[in-house]
Amino acid sequence: MADGTLLFHLSDIHFGLEDNRALDWVVRQIAARQPDAVAITGDLTMRARHHEFSAAERWIHALNVPVTVEPGNHDLPNYYLPSRYLNPLGRFEAFREVVEKRIKLPGIALIPLNTNVSAQPRINWSKGWVTDKALVDCLRQIDALPKNTQAIVTVHHPLREVGTQGTALTKNGGKALEALAKRRVLAVLSGHVHDAFDIMEDTPHGPVRMIGAGTLSHRLRSTPPSFNELHWDGERLGVEVRNLDGIDTSDMMIDDVPEDAMPPRSASDPVAPVGKVPRVDPPKQ
Repeated sequence: MADGTLLFHLSDIHFGLEDNRALDWVVRQIAARQPDAVAITGDLTMRARHHEFSAAERWIHALNVPVTVEPGNHDLPNYYLPSRYLNPLGRFEAFREVVEKRIKLPGIALIPLNTNVSAQPRINWSKGWVTDKALVDCLRQIDALPKNTQAIVTVHHPLREVGTQGTALTKNGGKALEALAKRRVLAVLSGHVHDAFDIMEDTPHGPVRMIGAGTLSHRLRSTPPSFNELHWDGERLGVEVRNLDGIDTSDMMIDDVPEDAMPPRSASDPVAPVGKVPRVDPPKQ
């Protein structure tokens, strides 16, 4: 622990609409820095197409560092419902060993919590849902850790129960946060909203730190492509937002969690200080 532990937190790569310049830069950073682990918090693909998963598999297997991948809503088949219901993660088959993988490091462990479901009783299926089964499995893994080990929980959707527009962002997210607040949890890492953040979410059992990573795709919101560098020295978890433009971390972070990854279009939408909001909405193909 003399030099601490270095983690790279990536999210929303969206193979199919990936930013290859940003991805090549990340690969160089991983090769040069050799992080102890890389956590990818969902939306590897744009439309869960086979060729997108093939590209993701080649990229991940070439990294040569421990990787854990949390599925995102874009990684579930949208248009072929039998696959979505019967085998929602089937297209991860070529690299299934890294999906929801638990990684133990000195003093910390990366623990997965799946926030995706195959169907929801609401129109917008892109939002998160923490099932009782997923939460119990996550808590069981945390409770099994040695007493001197703290958890970093990896999810795709931020565990915010109510977003800025007053609708549920992640169903049962508040319930999950309350349960995590009772345990040795350093932070919850997420993606989905395409801007970075580092906020404390209050619960009746104490605060929980929520850390979000930006995107490495062309689907930008209010910041350029980026990833998070996490530094753990045994006592403190530091976060640095890395981006090709060299923008300071504080200028890359939003101070609230938006409803989705769409660029801000109203005065109430959270915007990072850098304010690089696209003139048009991001590509959706």
